[in-house]
Amino acid sequence: MKTVASVDIHREGDVAIVSFTSGCISDVEQIMDASSRVNRHVQENPPREIIFDFSGVKFFSSQVLGLLLEARGHVKRHGGQVAVCALDPQLHRVFRITNLDKIFAFYPDWQTALSESTVADR
Repeated sequence: MKTVASVDIHREGDVAIVSFTSGCISDVEQIMDASSRVNRHVQENPPREIIFDFSGVKFFSSQVLGLLLEARGHVKRHGGQVAVCALDPQLHRVFRITNLDKIFAFYPDWQTALSESTVADR
């Protein structure tokens, strides 16, 4: 039986920090679990901002982009923002190719993203 590796979510004030728990995020079950956890957290405890921490992630499927866009839609309704941090340069190319680099703010780590007063308005 495969273990579903998903996300860890913790709060720093009104900012949710979502850290992926696997270096390869490609399993449909894994992504559905991550999406469910993020959605539940956002609905129960709406954050002002969400920071997605990709530390250690070397590969992800395109479904992860959908998860980020869905989360952005949830927080944007409440004036919130989404940031991406610790993204491998090869994975950052995916954001550039899909033009998603224009709607997300990028930071070297979650602490830097958190230190900004608000995630860049995109």
